[in-house]
Amino acid sequence: MSDEPQPQPKQPTEGRPTGTPEAAGTPEAAGPPKTAGTSEAAKPTEAAKAPEATGTPKASGTPKSAGRPEAARAPAAARESEAATGPSGAARTPGSAPAPGTARTPGTARTPDTARTAEMARVPEAPRTPEPAHTPKAAHTPRAAYTSPAAAAAASASAAEAPGVPQAAGPAAGAKAKRPKRPKRTGWRRIFPTWRMVLGTLLLGAALVVGLFFVGYSMVKIPPANALATKQSNVYLYADGTEIARDGTVNRENVDLSQISKAAQHAVLAAEDRDFYTESAIDPKAMIRAGWNTATGKGKQSGSTITQQYVKNYYLAQEQTVTRKVKEFFIAIKLDREISKDDILEGYLNTSYFGRNAYGMQAAAKAYYGVDAAELTPAQGAYLAALVNAPSEYDVIAHPENRKAAEARWNYVLDGMVGKGWLSRADRTGLKFPAPKETSGADTGMSGQRGYLVTAIKDYLRTTKIATPEELEAGGYRITTTLDRKKQDAFVDAVNDKLMDKLDPKDRKADTYVRAGGAAVEPKTGNVLALYGGIDYVKQYTNNATRRDFQVGSTFKPFVFTSAVENESETQDGRRITPNTIYDGTDQRPVQGWSGGSYAPENEDNVDYGDISVRSATDKSVNAVYAQMAVDVGPEKVEQTAVDLGLPTDTPDLEPYPSIALGTATASVLDMAEAYATLANHGRHGTYTMIDKVTKNGADVFDLPERKTSQVISREAADTTTSVLRSVVQNGTATAALAAGRPAAGKTGTAEEDTAAWFAGYTPDLATVVAVMGQDPVTAAHKSLYNVMGLPRINGGGAPTEIWAQFTKNALKDTPPTDFTLQIQEGSEETAYPSAEPSRGEPTEEDDEDDTGGQNSQSPGTNQGQTDGGTPTGTTGGTTTGGTPTTGGGDTGGTTGDTSTGGTPTTGGTTDGGTTGDTSDGGTTGDTTDGGAIGTPGGTFPQLTTRRPLDE
Repeated sequence: MSDEPQPQPKQPTEGRPTGTPEAAGTPEAAGPPKTAGTSEAAKPTEAAKAPEATGTPKASGTPKSAGRPEAARAPAAARESEAATGPSGAARTPGSAPAPGTARTPGTARTPDTARTAEMARVPEAPRTPEPAHTPKAAHTPRAAYTSPAAAAAASASAAEAPGVPQAAGPAAGAKAKRPKRPKRTGWRRIFPTWRMVLGTLLLGAALVVGLFFVGYSMVKIPPANALATKQSNVYLYADGTEIARDGTVNRENVDLSQISKAAQHAVLAAEDRDFYTESAIDPKAMIRAGWNTATGKGKQSGSTITQQYVKNYYLAQEQTVTRKVKEFFIAIKLDREISKDDILEGYLNTSYFGRNAYGMQAAAKAYYGVDAAELTPAQGAYLAALVNAPSEYDVIAHPENRKAAEARWNYVLDGMVGKGWLSRADRTGLKFPAPKETSGADTGMSGQRGYLVTAIKDYLRTTKIATPEELEAGGYRITTTLDRKKQDAFVDAVNDKLMDKLDPKDRKADTYVRAGGAAVEPKTGNVLALYGGIDYVKQYTNNATRRDFQVGSTFKPFVFTSAVENESETQDGRRITPNTIYDGTDQRPVQGWSGGSYAPENEDNVDYGDISVRSATDKSVNAVYAQMAVDVGPEKVEQTAVDLGLPTDTPDLEPYPSIALGTATASVLDMAEAYATLANHGRHGTYTMIDKVTKNGADVFDLPERKTSQVISREAADTTTSVLRSVVQNGTATAALAAGRPAAGKTGTAEEDTAAWFAGYTPDLATVVAVMGQDPVTAAHKSLYNVMGLPRINGGGAPTEIWAQFTKNALKDTPPTDFTLQIQEGSEETAYPSAEPSRGEPTEEDDEDDTGGQNSQSPGTNQGQTDGGTPTGTTGGTTTGGTPTTGGGDTGGTTGDTSTGGTPTTGGTTDGGTTGDTSDGGTTGDTTDGGAIGTPGGTFPQLTTRRPLDE
């Protein structure tokens, strides 16, 4: 029979301590009883034995000797020795009995693994203190024995190979120590994702972006070119539905890149995309920056490369949508892979819009400089490149007020060319801004007044935010305006008859400087009824009706008086300002009460007027009086009144200084017409409009601004001003306006050095402003109007007033004459003398016009200019004695009718303060008077007498 031990039945076990390599529940191999007193060196190594499970009984007949030392305490060197060989090195079957005749080492206990037993026997064990013999082993107490990893692995392998030996039934058998659980996140750490979550999200997002990119790239195809050549036209209509113009005729001539000068090419690159030849089709940094700047209110920016802009111009529409931007993104990438950079740049230069209805560099070169694109200089190319960014704003001929901004953009382009090495610094230093020519190039359906009207309409739509330039560029709109076709024609005829037909440019160089602008507004509605922009849009591109670069002159003075009445202002010595308040009209008289420095404006031709009433000072446009009145009222209040009446708040040179009274502001003709329309409408202001409706495919597509009318100044202030301005027409510098054949009020004006002459006038039904301007056709510099039409100079009372009269007469020929119905300032008929004895001096010159030209000194920030003019009509007559009736300083009162209709003037009052004329203009049914002047009780009063009949 074999000596191999028989397998024992499996016993219930208790778990051993972690790391114990012995199989729980393995019965101890049977063997002879151990002899007491066996030396520790002779004892078998206990690590080779299958350990006992807690509570597992030993095999019968195998008592354990008391006091046996623990073999598990063997040194590590002994436990880590041979694991599977005997002393001779031969492997033995684990658990087998020794071969017959083989001598056994005395004292060596039998174990299931004889190989390990032999191994342990070979290694001498370090002496240890034996356990006391009397110490019993605690029942059911597991023994924790240290076992090296090599020994534990060998034991596991032996146990697995031994037949009939059951395997360990728990995780303790050969397993590593169980890893402790990760502590839960607590506190503030719970609200933050772990690094695994962040990394996973980033990887997932990156994968999604890459996936979407490839999907978009595969789905978006390069489309055929858009139908710009066949795009829809915008149709502009008069109020009656007749057509003004269409803007569908595109001015473009495509050329090869070689036909555009290198300087112009580099200028465009410097302006729009300096790294075009080295960068990819898209610029993510620029797109992100542009998006951020747009989102944070720093202005809308595209962030697009030239490739993207070319895709938008050539393949896509102009709408600002996410869909279009996505398409633009993918098409640009594909296009950049399929065609060369030179081809992209050529297409971009042929499709970009430069203003003046010019598409492409070739058309722009012709429109602005009259040359081919191949002949463009660096300076010219830089200006055209600047236009790409804002063609409407940077055209310095159409918008002279934006010249500084245009020059800044021009300098930016040139500096970029220097930075990229495309232009030497020396060449850059010598360049001067190349002012474009005034003509707009080829006739594209915009000749005559049509181009001016379309430009004004587009500007109105843009500034009022009704439509964007991109929307208008898309085309397809029918725009019905408030313009009256018959009145428009009447304006052209009046300018031709009274001005243009009298010019002789060949014989008189001054006649080549002449420009004219006009605007007519209906007071009750604010509708613009007619505009005159120039002789021909193709020949003179600048719209003289809307430009803001010429001083308005003395046409501003009525706003000063209106502000005085509105604010109940007083003179420096406490007298209320009324039409009959007496001021000192001495030439170059320093203003009083102004702390901003000495200011002493000159009168026209240095005429001394002495003490003079406000009404007469307005008739004669005396600068000394109105400069002092501006200080008396307060320049800030005067400025605010002008804005309330209708001048834009951003009107150039509208500054609160005494010189504001002399018209240094450079408002447009249309701006002034709007303000005068407010006076004609008794102080009620309705913002002017040019648009009645805008439709597309038969439906209204834009919401127009709400039409509001408000009382911006009191009726008394407006009507009292009207009464004074009626005197200007009747007796002052604007008697030529009487040719209109109906009641009228108005004011003449002349700019500094006679560079412009104005007349702003109105009837109850129509407010119209006319200006004649001087400008060099080559340099665009302002020029004086001396010797125009062979006359010494052009004043406001000359051609401007004559044009106004003919236009007004013809424009209103189907409208019955209407009188002004006025409610004038209380106490305005009383004459208020200064506290000192009034002067009785008379003017030393016959001419009664004014000039803001030379002065002793002027206040900071002001430009002084000649502010009025007119046909000399008379001087102040002699004084009268009490009791003698005198003619009124304003409109003639009485009952026999207006002088313009042939009525006989009557006295407006008596010297003892008698009655005044009870109608506003010659016997009609006005409810108050604005005409008869009060006689001066017991004193003297300089009266106005005319040298010629008022209707002459």
